[in-house]
Amino acid sequence: MHATLENSRLLFIHIQKLAKYYRKNIYWLVHDWIIRYWPIIKSRLRLYIRLTRLDKPIGALLLMWPTLWALWLAAGGIPSIHILLVFILGVFLTRSAGCIANDMADYDFDSHVERTKTRPLTSNQISKKESFIVAMVLLLVAFTLVLTTNRYTVYLSIAAVLIAIIYPYMKRITYIPQFFLGIAFSWGILMAFSALTNSIPNIAWLLFIANILWVVIYDTIYAMVDREDDVKIGIKSTAILLDDADKVFIGIFQFFMLIVLSIIGMQIQADLIYYKFMIPVAGFMLYHQYLIRNRKPEDCFRAFLNNNWLGLSVFGGFLFNYL
Repeated sequence: MHATLENSRLLFIHIQKLAKYYRKNIYWLVHDWIIRYWPIIKSRLRLYIRLTRLDKPIGALLLMWPTLWALWLAAGGIPSIHILLVFILGVFLTRSAGCIANDMADYDFDSHVERTKTRPLTSNQISKKESFIVAMVLLLVAFTLVLTTNRYTVYLSIAAVLIAIIYPYMKRITYIPQFFLGIAFSWGILMAFSALTNSIPNIAWLLFIANILWVVIYDTIYAMVDREDDVKIGIKSTAILLDDADKVFIGIFQFFMLIVLSIIGMQIQADLIYYKFMIPVAGFMLYHQYLIRNRKPEDCFRAFLNNNWLGLSVFGGFLFNYL
């Protein structure tokens, strides 16, 4: 009996020594591998950052703000940390995957547009196959997050992926691809309500409409930047469709967006602070009209970027209303 115990003790010590030896050696093997290939790894990471537009987060921010509007509205205040993390991470993951899907769909067009011809996929720095794998990994992680919510939200997330895949092709067959982008960028509103309430009430649809109007506004302004290139290569947009009436229609959409946001305020019996935040929202709209007055591409792009502050202002209204 004593010999058996002694043998077991020696075996255990031997296993500990082996584990320590291999752990140490594996550490140095991984360390040496990273040091040796770090320049290649770093170069690849930079390409992935550009491929997913993480170096240009404006798109993710414009997707995040309406999602936060919905979360605060659905929760009647601060949502749970779990739901907040799921949706914020989901925004960045799905937007990154969406950028890859858009580049793959526009592969034959982007090389003819000054602003997009140096993108990693367009310039063949990354293959289509590799891009597809990166997009699938991002979507898989996002879907794993959604699985922590409820069945209704999971079903909506599947629909969201289908919409994101369809959207890039709309600019080839219709002059209103901005409307379809509006649906894609507003889908998170429906998912936020379903995750928190397991339903999509009327107030969610009102917010859905308000955000579609906003997306059509800022993406039409964005399309004004590339209008000349888009006409040459056959890409369609509301900026091309509206032509000289673009600023007028943008103003009309801005007006209706304010109306819908005001109706939402009345529906939730918002405090005065909510309506006070609509003042800077209207101010940003007027500023955007000023920037696009001469339709200069650089000024239109500035107006597009400035929409981030408009989205933040609307969020401020919901945030302070529920404090």
